[in-house]
Amino acid sequence: MRKQQPLGDRHIDVAYTQLRRDADGRARVRLVRGEGRAVTLWVDDAYPYIEVFTGDTLSEADRRRTGLGVEPMTCAPDAFNSGEGLITLEPGQTHQARWGIDPSVKEGTA
Repeated sequence: MRKQQPLGDRHIDVAYTQLRRDADGRARVRLVRGEGRAVTLWVDDAYPYIEVFTGDTLSEADRRRTGLGVEPMTCAPDAFNSGEGLITLEPGQTHQARWGIDPSVKEGTA
């Protein structure tokens, strides 16, 4: 587990890779708000990247910092140009990837 850090006024627009995975092969991002409220995004090993985005650079000022984007990605940013992690399927081929969101609330804090 990496160290939990407050978001504060940080501007984030980063694709993370080399994700740490649990014994089940899943990588997890846990967002905590206050005492007892949290949500966890998990991804299987088909997702080698996770993008985190605060929205500070959005052109519409009223849309900035209205949420935090956490996006599972199967390829690197700009993969159409770099090819890094790009998955190309021929007709009839399939690709499977799984992700999910687990909300959690400590007892007595809902």
